[in-house]
Amino acid sequence: MWLLLPVAAASGWIMARRSIKQEDRRSSDISPAYFKGINYFLNEQPDKAIEVFIKMLEVDSDTVETHLALGNLFRRRGEVDRAIRIHQNLIARPSLRREQRSQALLELGQDYMQAGLLDRAESLFNELIELGDHTLPALHMLKDIYEQEKEWDKAIAVAQKLEAKTEKNRRDVIAQYYCELTEQAIQAGNHAPAKSLIKQALSCDYHCVRASILEAYLHEGSGDYKAAIKALKRVEQQDADYLSEVVEPLFENYTKIGKLPEMLDYLKGVLGKQTAIQPVLSFVNHLCQQEGDARARVFLTDYLLRHPSLRGLAHLIDLQLGKNGGSGHNGLDDIKSVIDKLLENNPLYCCNHCGFSGKTLHWQCPSCKCWNCVKPVQGSMQLKQISPSPIF
Repeated sequence: MWLLLPVAAASGWIMARRSIKQEDRRSSDISPAYFKGINYFLNEQPDKAIEVFIKMLEVDSDTVETHLALGNLFRRRGEVDRAIRIHQNLIARPSLRREQRSQALLELGQDYMQAGLLDRAESLFNELIELGDHTLPALHMLKDIYEQEKEWDKAIAVAQKLEAKTEKNRRDVIAQYYCELTEQAIQAGNHAPAKSLIKQALSCDYHCVRASILEAYLHEGSGDYKAAIKALKRVEQQDADYLSEVVEPLFENYTKIGKLPEMLDYLKGVLGKQTAIQPVLSFVNHLCQQEGDARARVFLTDYLLRHPSLRGLAHLIDLQLGKNGGSGHNGLDDIKSVIDKLLENNPLYCCNHCGFSGKTLHWQCPSCKCWNCVKPVQGSMQLKQISPSPIF
């Protein structure tokens, strides 16, 4: 044992020396051009740095990772032309391994997307899917492209492939694509295909409020007001948060069949299931016409005591001022002016995903591109309590 200890120590020393020599040899193998390119880059001369790196690539494919990183950096900085140039030169090298070429194709496709060259990006992503490389990111990119280009049939096909590969339910998004196709058919005057597309949307997602609203629109256009009412009343079961979007159409259709009192009874029953103020105000307006201002004021006062709302308070003051012939009463007109000022830039809709807010309903959030996440502002959230967002 004692004789083996010096032998082991000597062996370790020899191996360490060999390792140091190999490391020194690898360091000496690095081309001086590499350091020259880095120097250009650090001195804020990116064009010269790119030239050096591309020339290096022609004789040394081991620098692929460096080029990919550099291309990503330029794309993040918004210098898409430089990123495209780097990734194109990578793909042109015949010595690249398959996985390196696939990665370069994916990066170049993203460059094209950022540059707005969607047809070129689409071609590259389809090539990756055919190769079976980077399939999931390629499908996600294709979905975004087809949404931008409003090619909803292709978007449906890609979403179905994503659903199959990830086992994540995307039926609600696919239903929205069918609704987009429905709106295109309505604009073209093709109402029969539009009705078929609505059925497909509801078969994908029964809770698709948009499909019910579109169905009601088609029925109302053909004079079938009872069918329109049935479609609109479905919204209560699908998502009561959107009740404010269907109250006025319901009133219109009930009025056309001469059954407005029936509508009032129906609305009394559903108002307690949600806290949005707009359906209540619509109900109060019609209650004024049917039973008078006094009954409407009592109803609204009772509701606001349970569900405080600035919009509701402003409406109540309007009713009170109307009772007094529009003249100021204990300064109510001044209070009303202050409330109107507070509500002037208040959002009516808010995205539950990113906080985007606005005065128009979007089925796809303009900010985060999420579907089914923009909803009417609920409850006492009348003053904006989220980070500032553009008002559309």
